[in-house]
Formats: sequence, C-alpha cells, structure tokens
Amino acid sequence: MTGRILIVDSVPTNRIILRVKLSAAYYEVVQADSGQAALSLLRRTAPDLVITATDLPDMTGRELCATIQDQKGGLRIPVVILHREDDPGERLASLAAGADDVLTRPVNDLVMLARLRSLLRARDAEAELQLRDDTRRALGLAEQGADFIAPGLVRLVSPPRLPETRALKDGLEARISDRVEVIDPEDALRELARAPDVVIVVEPPGSTGEALSLLPQLRASRDTRHSALIYIAQPHQQREAASALDMGANDLLSSGLDLDELAIRLRKQIDRKRTNDRLRANMRDGLRAAVCDPLTGLYNRRYAVPHVSRLAERAALQKRPYALLLADLDFFKQVNDDHGHAAGDAVLVTLAQRLKDNLRAADLISRWGGEEFLVAMPDADRNAAKRTAERLCRIMARQPVSLPNGKRITVTLSIGVAIGRAGGDTGPLDLVARADEALYAAKHKGRNTVVMADTVRLLTAPKSAVSDTSARRARLT
Repeated sequence: MTGRILIVDSVPTNRIILRVKLSAAYYEVVQADSGQAALSLLRRTAPDLVITATDLPDMTGRELCATIQDQKGGLRIPVVILHREDDPGERLASLAAGADDVLTRPVNDLVMLARLRSLLRARDAEAELQLRDDTRRALGLAEQGADFIAPGLVRLVSPPRLPETRALKDGLEARISDRVEVIDPEDALRELARAPDVVIVVEPPGSTGEALSLLPQLRASRDTRHSALIYIAQPHQQREAASALDMGANDLLSSGLDLDELAIRLRKQIDRKRTNDRLRANMRDGLRAAVCDPLTGLYNRRYAVPHVSRLAERAALQKRPYALLLADLDFFKQVNDDHGHAAGDAVLVTLAQRLKDNLRAADLISRWGGEEFLVAMPDADRNAAKRTAERLCRIMARQPVSLPNGKRITVTLSIGVAIGRAGGDTGPLDLVARADEALYAAKHKGRNTVVMADTVRLLTAPKSAVSDTSARRARLT
C-alpha cells in the first residue's frame, strides 16, 4: 500500500465511489460517517491523510480539519475537503481553516490522485526531518529559534511585459507582506543573489502548457530545490495541472488565478518551507555536533576513524602511500596546573589553528582525545611526512601562545609518524597504534621531537600491556 487514507462522509455512495478509486491506486482506505467517528478512527488507525466532506452530521468539514490540526503530538496530518460545488468563498474559508487542498465534486481523478501523491510525499519528507530533529532534541542539542522572521521572497515566473503579470504582482503585493519579484521564464534557471522561498510558475492565457517544463528543472536546481513551487494552470489545463504535481510542484491552482486563494496558499507554503529549512539546519548542526570537537572545531575521533579507513582503501587502490601523524602537547598538565583550564583551552585552540594554517586542504586534522591530535595525510611518503612533522614542531616551539590573562607561554609538540604503504598488511587502526608507539618514544626521547614508527620496535603486548604503555606515556606528558 502507498498510504492509509481516512474518508469522512455521511453519504455511503460517496464513500464507496471514493474508496474504489483510491483502492485502485493501491491506497489502504478506512471510512467514517461523522466527525466524531473520524476522530476516534484517527487515534486507532493513524491515517496518513484525511479526505472529508464539507457537511457532516455532527460538525462541518472545516471544524473537523481545525480539530485535527489542533491535536498535539505526532505528525501533522494533511486534510483535503470535498465541496459539493465550486464556490470561491467556501474554498477560501476551507483553506483558511487549515485544509491542505479543496476539491469540488465531481472530482477530477487525475488531479485528485496527483494531489494525494504530492501531499503524502511532502508529509513523508517532513516526517523524516522531524524524526531527526526529535533525536537531536533527545540528545540535548536543540536550540531556541530566532524570534525575528524576515519577509519571504516570492519569485513570479511570467513574461514581465504581459499586463496579466503586472496585475498579478500588484495584487500579491497588496495581499502579502513578502517581497515579490518577476522573472522572465528564460531567466528562471539563472543563479540569482538570493534563493526564493516560493516560485510561482504561471501559464499565461492561450498557453499550451509550455511553463510545465520548468518545474523539474527548478526542482533539480541547486538554488531552488528547497523552494516551494506553485503552478497556476488555466481552467482547460487539468492534465497539465495533474502533471505539475508529479513534476515537483508543491501546490496548485487548477482553475485559473484567484489572488485571495493564491495569497493563502503562498503563506502556507512559506511557513512550511521555513519549518523544513529549520529542521534541515538543525539536522546539519546535529551532525556537526556529533562529529566535531566543540572547543577546537576540528573533527573528533568518531569521524576520524572511518575517514582513515576510507583513506587506506583509496591508497591501496591508487597504490600510493599515506601518513598518520599523532601529535601531543608536551607538559600540558603543567599548563593547566600553572595557568588554569582556560589557558589550557587557549593552547588547544591555538594548536588547532596552527595545524589548519600549515597543512594541506586534503589533510584530515582531528582532535584524537585530550591534548592529542591526529593528522591523516593522503599521498604522503616517509620523507614528506617527516618534513611536515618537523615543521609543525618548529612552528609550535617558535611561536608563543597568548593566554586569556595576557601572558605568553611557549608550548612544544611531540609527534609520532607512521606510513601506510600500498600492498602493506598493516590496517589503518594498527597504523594509528604504531604512530602512538612512536609518539611515546618521542616523549621518552626528550619531547619537542619527531619519531618515525619504523625506527621503533613494535610492541606485541596484549591489551593490558598496551594500557600500561598508555599510562606510562601519560606520566611523561
């Protein structure tokens, strides 16, 4: 099944006809003959969408719609209201009550099924974003949204010289507070300064559906792929109207232009687009928080481990070497003890910035843990890696670090370097362990130095012995 739809209508014949049409389109259908019965089924069956008649025995379709939209918790359920006749005033009232669309009997099957597919696609996309946002909130990563909301940008795609275009722009500006700009269809796909919140594609009088071809291109464009698309068809273009929804349009005026209706639909699309933008931003921020160190802004170990594994795989395919540098600040505990943890944080941030300033864009820099930093260098042989590590040691030793209290102190680095070779039998995590042994040797050697892993006798001790090694190195730090 492609979705579960609740039909609400007191007339059995109407329910049967609609059920047959929807079942033929592979929807699962549940039915109710009143508003209260629908609300009861809503809780038990959790439909994906509701289609309701405008007149019910115990309430109106608009009242049922408002009740559904007011329910707290769970996902927003799209509601379509069926009217007995095409009355613009009634249609506007239903849209204002929260209906996602209004259809008039006899229903055009092509438009209805296309509209249902469009609404369910939008609902599924919102559900996925909302799920990720809920997860982020559960992890305590949610932040307060901004109170100020800037006016939206509405881009009207229609020949600017047509009187109908000028009348449409003037009529919209009189009804909404958002900015309206007119773009010629030939310029609709050009990159402009600001991505629009909504793009309105208009079929001018006498057209044969030429504007329809813009919709998939707008949906695929980097600048407008997240914009809401509204298609305005002429009354005789019902087939084009149905196609528009399957070609990427979010909303539709299928009976020609009605400025009041367009203004209501615009506001809904702008609000929905902003909600989805916020959810996407939250998701990006959540992903960034999961894989980045909040202090230095560098990637953390969670990101570095799979990255190094992918780097090793690519190096094997390309038959090129790669290098892993494990760097550790010398006497870092003493910095914290003598100057405070704020000073320690300043040292870590400074080191992170110096690493970013003095390594290639292709090199991964991550905070491996505490005062340890891992650098993964693709296409780097032994000599290049050794020179880079020695240069990093010199830079750190020669440039004092400024502390929050105004003092300047010199902090040095110890670095262990391991080289991964094409065809070698050492895995990436084993290579990290070898770099770690080289780092320990650098500490033992006197610090502020570089040790290559191939000059250190490899430890083959069990895990407990490795833990002892880490403890010894901690004492040398």
